[in-house]
Amino acid sequence: MAKCPKCTKEVYFAERKTSLGKDWHASCLRCNHCNKVLAPGSHAENSGQPYCHNPCYSKLFGPGGFGRGGAESYQAFGGSSSPQ
Repeated sequence: MAKCPKCTKEVYFAERKTSLGKDWHASCLRCNHCNKVLAPGSHAENSGQPYCHNPCYSKLFGPGGFGRGGAESYQAFGGSSSPQ
């Protein structure tokens, strides 16, 4: 029987939520940052850990810089992303 990657207890068929190639308890499938309960297939992943798309994944792993657009924001204002 599979073990939940969050609590390491056995996951029975009736309570199983499969996501990221693993079986979770429904209450254990939560954002690794804000702890929000997630639904299988409707979240992001980084290093095997689940994250809600917005705001956590975007904030933690998305592009940085002006307007959170990184080089794209700079190009929109006439800049160049190529090294000089």
